[in-house]
Amino acid sequence: MTGFTDFLARALRGVFKLALVLAAGVFVLSFLLAALVAVLLVSLWSLVTGRKPAPVVMFSRMRAQSQRYTQGVWPERSKAPAADVVDVEVTEVRETSRTEPLQRLP
Repeated sequence: MTGFTDFLARALRGVFKLALVLAAGVFVLSFLLAALVAVLLVSLWSLVTGRKPAPVVMFSRMRAQSQRYTQGVWPERSKAPAADVVDVEVTEVRETSRTEPLQRLP
């Protein structure tokens, strides 16, 4: 009797696993079909209105931003010519007390 019940339990487990695999396959296929329908509807709507779909605009903006930052955050600073360097003379700044009058430089 235990041999028959073991066989029956294995058969039921196999049928249950097969049903779960089929259900997962139906779910994946229905999800892909829904995504395909959504892409087609958005494409048709963009053809009717004459504007690019919002995801295309978003990804093109993201691509432009990433290209900007791959060149460096401040690309104009890295390309500064050497002629912009100013040489200054260092002078000492002395502290004066508040009671002394300020002296004017000539």
